[in-house]
Amino acid sequence: MLAFVGCVVRLARHEGDVYRRLRQQLGQTILLGLELLVAGDIIRTVAVSPTLTGVAILASIVLIRTFLSFSLEVEISGRWPWQKRDTAAS
Repeated sequence: MLAFVGCVVRLARHEGDVYRRLRQQLGQTILLGLELLVAGDIIRTVAVSPTLTGVAILASIVLIRTFLSFSLEVEISGRWPWQKRDTAAS
C-alpha cells in the first residue's frame, strides 16, 4: 500500500514512467486478492460438507477468477504468457 501511495505522489509530480508502474502494482495487488479469494473458497468448500452442487459452484467460481487473473496478467505485462519476454525492454 505504501508503494501505491508513493506512485500516486510521483504521478502528481509528473515524473516519467510512474503511470505504468502504478498500473503494474495495482494489477499485481488485484491478482493477489483474486488468488486469496480462490484459496478461501476452496477452504470453505472443503470445511463444509462438500456436495455436488457446492463443488460445481466452486468450479465455476475458480474458472471465472482464473480467466480474470489471466486477463489481468496480459494487461499488466503487455504480452501473452507463452511469448518470450523482450530482453531489450527489461
